[in-house]
Amino acid sequence: MKFSEMPYELPDLNAIQGQAEQLRQRFAHADSFEEAEAAWLAWDHMMAHVDTMMSLAYVRNSIDTADEYYEQEVAYIDEVSPEFTDLQQSFTRLLTESRFRDELTAKYGRVPFLNGEIFLKAFSPEIIPETQQTNQLETAYQKLLASAQIPFDGEDRTLAQLAPYKKSSDDTVRRAAWEAEAAYYSRIGTELDSIYDQLVHLRTQIGQKLGCENFVLPGYWQMNRNCYTPQEVAVFRQAIVTYIVPIADRLYRQQAKRTGLSYPFSFADAALQFRDGNPRPQGTAEDILQTARDLYHSLSDETTDFIDLMFRDELLDVRSKKGKAGGGYCTQLADYHVPFIFANFNGTADDVEVMTHEAGHAFAFYMARDLTPSELQSPTLEACEIHSMTMEFFGWQKSDAFFGEDAAKFRYSHLCNAITFLPYGAMVDHFQHIVYEQPDLTPDQRHEVWRQLMTVYMPWMKLDGSPFYGEGKGWQRQMHIYENPFYYIDYCLAQTVALEFWALMQNNPDDAWQRYMRLVRLAGTRTFDELVTAAGLASPFSEEALQTVAQAAEHWLAENNG
Repeated sequence: MKFSEMPYELPDLNAIQGQAEQLRQRFAHADSFEEAEAAWLAWDHMMAHVDTMMSLAYVRNSIDTADEYYEQEVAYIDEVSPEFTDLQQSFTRLLTESRFRDELTAKYGRVPFLNGEIFLKAFSPEIIPETQQTNQLETAYQKLLASAQIPFDGEDRTLAQLAPYKKSSDDTVRRAAWEAEAAYYSRIGTELDSIYDQLVHLRTQIGQKLGCENFVLPGYWQMNRNCYTPQEVAVFRQAIVTYIVPIADRLYRQQAKRTGLSYPFSFADAALQFRDGNPRPQGTAEDILQTARDLYHSLSDETTDFIDLMFRDELLDVRSKKGKAGGGYCTQLADYHVPFIFANFNGTADDVEVMTHEAGHAFAFYMARDLTPSELQSPTLEACEIHSMTMEFFGWQKSDAFFGEDAAKFRYSHLCNAITFLPYGAMVDHFQHIVYEQPDLTPDQRHEVWRQLMTVYMPWMKLDGSPFYGEGKGWQRQMHIYENPFYYIDYCLAQTVALEFWALMQNNPDDAWQRYMRLVRLAGTRTFDELVTAAGLASPFSEEALQTVAQAAEHWLAENNG
């Protein structure tokens, strides 16, 4: 079924509560494993339908934030979604305490029960008011950024439409674009600070209602972290400082020589990787989509079937336009066993990267779409990001078609960005740990925390006091900080594993693909560390992994110096 034809209906909370009670009773009073299993799967089917309706509303609102109907639907869902979470928790408690748990575990694995125990700690009916308010604030943040109209080059532009100018090889144009963006963020800075301050205090109240001192541990529970702790993440961040920051610094010094720009960089100048311009895809958005289709036709029979489905049923919306929410994501429409890709093409290399990245998520769901219960279709989020970030590197097979004469520049840029991203991602995570450990910091103190962290994680950047970025306020443009606390380190963990895959591709691409397929086929049946082991790769928490990929990447970049 085409996306536009998928019917939407507002989830009826009262009706679902009635169905939920019947299914809870069926499960609680089951006389056999078979009866318990049937009730569990019926429950899963019901909640998957609710999730499908919520996803349809969210996607259609993202595509057009000015659509009043779906704006109202999302507002309602923001209000009632904690009630659905409460329903889900009521069944999860029965599941984890079931006398048939051993038999269910034998058939479906331990992960649903491990995750269920975490879920029971992560939610309580007591936090429903705070959760409703955080939902509303997150939506307000997204709508605020989507409404941006920034005067530049003769017309008003969205943040996504401004992005190509921010990478222009013309120093005057590029710097003016960064100044225009900074001016916009500065104008709404007080509002951004207010939204975040409210979010921090609401989440702190959530943490305290869940029996914790602050939101850090509940934040990990809400991220479903089932095989590592904040302490292990802190060690990982420090390893990035030790092994990656020096390499990234050398790469930026080389960039300064290559572009003739001064080191340390202004934010605008750091965006220019090559004096004659950053790599740009050739052709139109349609050309990029066609090359993407060719890529997936070339990889395997499974990817061929997948991409043909995506195009046939119009399961992607990637062109930037006014009123469209920013960013990119992939979501699932469980009722139809399909994913959906949302993005904002802007004429830069980001178009290719977001297309391959989100298609990595979508393909992984496509491969797992028939697993039951639906929880098994997706692992925890850091494992999901391995699917997407590794798929970006498989995209190199069509880099000549995507970029033409800029293909070599793209490969250099993409790998360089993979290395230099790690310090930024770790910094975002470190910032959030400090903020939630010290929730009463003022907005100015939060900006100062960001400034200080930049000296550790990004010493190549010049903090000169210029508006917004130079004032240590750049974190406000990172939507994950507002909407998905503690998510960002997932990208760093996944990037480390994706770089391991990249190293394999250089010597044995067939072996790399078979390991990748092994990973996506396992879906959510194992924990993150177990999935990495199953793919035959080193855990990113081991210093060996970071050292190995950093050295391999630096060696390749030296040999292919852009």
